[in-house]
Amino acid sequence: MIQKKICLLGASAVGKTSLIKQYIEGVFSDKYLTTLGVKVDKKQVQLGPREIQLMVWDIEGIDRYCGFQPKYLRGASAFIIVVDHTRSQSLQEGMEIFQLAQETTNIPAVLVINKTDLPEQWHWTEHEVETRSHMFADCFRTSAKTGEQVDAMFQAVARLCMAD
Repeated sequence: MIQKKICLLGASAVGKTSLIKQYIEGVFSDKYLTTLGVKVDKKQVQLGPREIQLMVWDIEGIDRYCGFQPKYLRGASAFIIVVDHTRSQSLQEGMEIFQLAQETTNIPAVLVINKTDLPEQWHWTEHEVETRSHMFADCFRTSAKTGEQVDAMFQAVARLCMAD
């Protein structure tokens, strides 16, 4: 079986852990637990005739005070930048993390705009978001709470991993 490493990156509290829990276990919790370091989950995915095992790395929130750790991207086949559409600053932080990651690797990246079940509270226009999303291999609007687009997003990332 083929294994592919995928890293979720983003600022604190954008919903990285919740997206993974929704995808792997099909559950959502309103409890906020800060991820320290890295937590790795596995899920087997069928892509046509091939079965692959995704090694999903939940990496602690990357904020200015803790910095970006390029070592986490070693061996990854793709990474996901998660932003929270209820916090304008998270898109800017996500773009900064994306640029730092690109200095380290040239693997595919996907932009995930999470928490779509909540009212949008950022000042970005649709055009500004679209302009930024064109830098990524794909872009999804997800809700870890309702599960909206979560499976589709991980399936798309798995297909990107197999294209390398």
